[in-house]
Amino acid sequence: MKHGRKISGGRYHAFRKKKRFEIQGQKRVVKLGDNKGRTKKGRGNIKKTFLLKTKYVNVQDKGRTKKVEIKNVIETPSNKFLARQNVITKGTIVETTLGKVKITNRPSQEGVVNGVLAA
Repeated sequence: MKHGRKISGGRYHAFRKKKRFEIQGQKRVVKLGDNKGRTKKGRGNIKKTFLLKTKYVNVQDKGRTKKVEIKNVIETPSNKFLARQNVITKGTIVETTLGKVKITNRPSQEGVVNGVLAA
């Protein structure tokens, strides 16, 4: 069966267009560099803070948290090309002064970068 068509071959027509709150926003990419962030007004007058560039990661090690500088992006499991562009996403492994750290949050949505030491 063809996508978006009836069994008879006729088309399905959209019954309405998307409303403003249903439209996706612009894709945000967090890169390695001097700290740069933005605040966006969300629905219900909520303010969302997100990163565009960062140089630091909060590393949890044995119950203690330290703010450590990121040296380099080593590996991104979702897409190997993102590691070459120094893009930081959830699951990315970065090189720091403490060693290899795995990013555990979504920095493009939270405004900070958190991680744990990778084995």
